[in-house]
Amino acid sequence: MLFIAGANPRVLLALIIGGAVLLALWLWLHFQFGLWLPLDDYQIKRLTVFIDPYNDGSGGRGAGWNTIQSLIAIGSGGWLGKGLFSGTQVQLNFLPEHHTDFIYAVIGEELGFVGAALVIVLYGVLLLRAVVVSWQARSPQGTLVVIGVTAMWVFHILENIGMSIGILPITGIPLPFLSYGGSNMLANMLGVGLILNVSFHGKSLIF
Repeated sequence: MLFIAGANPRVLLALIIGGAVLLALWLWLHFQFGLWLPLDDYQIKRLTVFIDPYNDGSGGRGAGWNTIQSLIAIGSGGWLGKGLFSGTQVQLNFLPEHHTDFIYAVIGEELGFVGAALVIVLYGVLLLRAVVVSWQARSPQGTLVVIGVTAMWVFHILENIGMSIGILPITGIPLPFLSYGGSNMLANMLGVGLILNVSFHGKSLIF
């Protein structure tokens, strides 16, 4: 939103790189010399265990369990999946939180690569349409509102799918429109309403 609003790209890039370097340095000092972090040990392990989920101190039965079971679910789905409501990792409850955090792993196991890829394509269509609406908005405020909602969706999609396939930490961020949860769905539908409102006011009405 800052970039679209006209902020200096060099300043934004410097802030992002500087923040990433400081965070990496802080983490390195913590693991090497015990520098304080505002997190408990189990929280730190949960955020870092995705790098090697079997090295969680319990042979994969501790903090790495969720990541391992999610990878098994997605990997066992193959091309076309095991069939709706026929996923063993899900139906036998090996995969924790499969209706919320790991709903994408459920899709991967039961609908396979084709179903999982289709979900990503549908998200791509949604995000592309939102960007088009932001381009057509008549006011800068409308553009920023749509870009803000779109950025929220992009972050949620990347983080949720990333943690389901084991390349990002498990943070409990829901997958828009798919994860179970009333407040999540309400927030996403409010976002859709805002985008539709901007789209409506960006078009000429003919009576």
